[in-house]
Amino acid sequence: MKPAFNPYLPSWEYIPDGEPYVFDNRVYVYGSHDRFAGESFCLNDYVCWSAPIDNLADWQYEGVIYPKEQDPRNPDGTRHLYAPDVQKGLDGRYYLYYAFDSMGVMSVAVCDSPAGKYTYYGTVQYPDGTAVGEKPGDIYQFDPGIFIDDDGRIFLYSGFGIGEGMEDHFGGKKADGMYCMELEADMLTVKNGPTRLIASNIREGSMSHGFFEASSMRKINGIYYFIYSSHLSHELCYMTSNRPDGGFEFKGTIISIGDVGYKNRPLEKRLNHLGNTHGSLVQINGQWYIFYHRQTNRHQFSRQACAEPVTISPDGTIQQVEVTSCGLNNGPLPGTGKYPAYIACNLFTYNHTGYNEEGSFNVMSSQDKIEDMRPYLTQDGGDRQGGEDQYISHWKDGGVIGYKYFKLEGASCVKVTVKGNGEGIIEMRLNMDASPLVSIPVKSGMDYQVFTGNFPPQKGVSALYFQYNGTGSLSFSAFEIT
Repeated sequence: MKPAFNPYLPSWEYIPDGEPYVFDNRVYVYGSHDRFAGESFCLNDYVCWSAPIDNLADWQYEGVIYPKEQDPRNPDGTRHLYAPDVQKGLDGRYYLYYAFDSMGVMSVAVCDSPAGKYTYYGTVQYPDGTAVGEKPGDIYQFDPGIFIDDDGRIFLYSGFGIGEGMEDHFGGKKADGMYCMELEADMLTVKNGPTRLIASNIREGSMSHGFFEASSMRKINGIYYFIYSSHLSHELCYMTSNRPDGGFEFKGTIISIGDVGYKNRPLEKRLNHLGNTHGSLVQINGQWYIFYHRQTNRHQFSRQACAEPVTISPDGTIQQVEVTSCGLNNGPLPGTGKYPAYIACNLFTYNHTGYNEEGSFNVMSSQDKIEDMRPYLTQDGGDRQGGEDQYISHWKDGGVIGYKYFKLEGASCVKVTVKGNGEGIIEMRLNMDASPLVSIPVKSGMDYQVFTGNFPPQKGVSALYFQYNGTGSLSFSAFEIT
């Protein structure tokens, strides 16, 4: 069985905002659908991917499950399908909840199977038939989280945490926190609410772990877990309560895509490009995982799906986990073999690391605003299906590319595949602060070349960090350990 690594989908696929579920012994991931080198978020139709619960490296493309033109509010297909969520209804059918970009209302599609062809069902509405989000002073519907409790009660969580006093920016709608609505059995009509459960506590110039977006609800051992993206944007946090419709208290960060906060790592020493992230928890074969997304291509519009195992303590708390390359492998990767460079979990220099230099949600998006220092993930050609050619570009002097973790039993040789006008040395370390284990001279070339370095045989589990010191710039496609 081949190992699983991050990103867990093919390198040409860009699925952010993933909501994972297990249905009939398969894991299904429902997310929005970015376009490679897109100029905005979520430009493509919804697709679905699934994998058997006993082989999390074997992901299957289920195809387009919902074309955006089906919604009568979007007949010309110009609106963008933002982050969705799915639940199996009390009638056994599957309900897909979504909101178009800045429209501010929530719609629903339905299907008889988890990854079949969903058809438009209706818009979340009040008993009088008015869509939630269309009454004066109504809430701004955004990032649905749909949840059905054990007693059959149906809850829809929605909201945007910009803060109070911002209604003018959202057509008069409230974007001041997370709201909850209880729905009727039709999965469409509001029974109670909307009621604000979590207020946005953002203050100008001060970022916090307060609610921003990406509502998601899970129930674990009788405790309700609300997973969300904070005002810092690059992290997923959680709150808990003993009921689904109130009483939530902040508990901590589950993951940051730059490992900010992990083992007290400060923002200025983040290990990856920052930007937003969105995802949730799922249990697969007794192991809990957090699904999230990473940034690529020097902007926020080509995001990719990743996952990491988490541990839920007996007291219900979750300790922050780090970003790794091995993700769904549920353990270190084999210490010998050839690996694509794009499974890197750390991309930084010692001076610059991410798109979001402030750590706030007000991130830079256009490529002309990005500093010309950090290595980044990209691919040749346009958006497509097929072609595993994602690689790391713009690897300049002082740039570090990190991979975690490998079981280096007996490994004593590394080969790197690079091209470009760079000439210098690639150093490999097992720890960021350690001396180089091997130094590999590299020279310029327009085509990919393989350069080799030998080192004393290694044992145990370790990270691999490659640092380039030299002139010019390299592209990095693969490395091999033997």
